[in-house]
Amino acid sequence: MNPPSLPPPRLIQEEGTFQDVVTTLRSQSRLAVDTESNSLHAYRERVCLIQFSIPGADYLVDPLALRDLNPLGSLFSNPEIEKVFHGAEYDIMCLKRDFGFTFANLFDTRVASRTLGRKRSGLRDILAEEFGVQVSKRYQRANWGKRPLSPDLLDYARLDTYYLLPLRDRLAKALHLAERWEEASEACVRLTDVDPHDNGFDPNGYWRISNVRTLTPRQMAVVRELYLYRDAQARHLNQPPFKILGDKTLLAIAQEAPVDLMALRDLPGMTQGKIRRYGDGLLSAVTRGHQAPIPRRPTTKRVAEAVHARYEALHAYRKSVARKRSVESDVILPRDVLWDIAQAAPSDTESLRRVMHPLEWRFQAYGEDILSILRD
Repeated sequence: MNPPSLPPPRLIQEEGTFQDVVTTLRSQSRLAVDTESNSLHAYRERVCLIQFSIPGADYLVDPLALRDLNPLGSLFSNPEIEKVFHGAEYDIMCLKRDFGFTFANLFDTRVASRTLGRKRSGLRDILAEEFGVQVSKRYQRANWGKRPLSPDLLDYARLDTYYLLPLRDRLAKALHLAERWEEASEACVRLTDVDPHDNGFDPNGYWRISNVRTLTPRQMAVVRELYLYRDAQARHLNQPPFKILGDKTLLAIAQEAPVDLMALRDLPGMTQGKIRRYGDGLLSAVTRGHQAPIPRRPTTKRVAEAVHARYEALHAYRKSVARKRSVESDVILPRDVLWDIAQAAPSDTESLRRVMHPLEWRFQAYGEDILSILRD
C-alpha cells in the first residue's frame, strides 16, 4: 500500500515559529530525527533540512532560512530526550560539522534492525515489512539546497521520520525478546562520538582514485594537475567535482595525453559540452603535468607483523561469531575496535576492558575469547 494521506508537514522558516517549535520539542520524551543535505548538488555539502516528528506533528526546520539553530543543540545533547534516527552516523557527522551539536540518548532503528539479524536494513525496506507501506524513491537525489521546496518534496522528507517512533517501539520489543537490547544500546551510544564529516579539499586525494597507481610516474604528475584543475572548476561553479569530470575521465586524459581539442573527443566522459567548457583548461593541465615534478607517494604507517597477525586472528573470530549469529561482522565488533585491540595487545581483563570501552556488553560476551586469541 502507498503511504496514507497525511496533513502537510510544517515547514519552519521564521524565527518566531522556530522558537515555538523548539519549546514544543523540549516537552517531548522522544523525537524522530533525520536530515537532508545537498552533497550531489554543491561543492561543499551542507545540511539543508532537519526533520522532526512527534506524535501528531511533523516539523521540517530550514537551516538555510534561519539565522541561529543553536536552540536545537540543547535537544540533541539532552540525555532525558531520546532521539530516534535511522542510519544516524552520517546525520550526526553532518550536524556536528555544520552546527557543532553534541549528542546523547540515541536510538538508531538501523542499528536495531542489524542487531536482530535482519538482512534488509534500509528504511524503505523496513517500512514495507513492518507497516506495509511503499515509499517512493523518486526524490532520493533531489537538490535539497534549492528553494522553494515543492509540497511533494516536503512530504517525501517527512516520511523519513513519520514512522520512526512506532518503528522504534516495535524494534525495541524485538530486541528485548531476543535479549539483544544492551548490545544495540551500546552501539547507539558509540554513535554519539563519531567525528564530524570532513568537508574540505584534500590536495593529495588523487592518490585515492581507483586504479590510479597503474599510471606511470609522469602520468601521475599529469593526473595531479587534472585533479587540481577539476577542483578549481567545481569550487568556482559550486558543483561536486564528479559533476565536472569523473575519475575515469581524469585517468584516460592522463594516459592519452591529448595535445588538441580533437583528441579529447574519443575519451570516456568527454561530451561536446565538456570540451567546450573545459577543453582548453584540461590541455593546459596536461602541459603542466608534463613539466611538473613527479609527485611523491604519501607515506603510510607500516603495521608491525605481530599487530597484523593479531588483527587477522581477531577478524577470523569475529567472522565466525557473526556467521553463527546470522548478522554482519561489524555488528559483533567494529573494525576499528579490532585494530585497537590488535595494536594494544592487552594481556589481562582490565586492560582489555579499557580498550573496548564503552562496549561493555561486547566485552562481557567476547572478552575471554579475545584474550585467549591474543595469548595464542
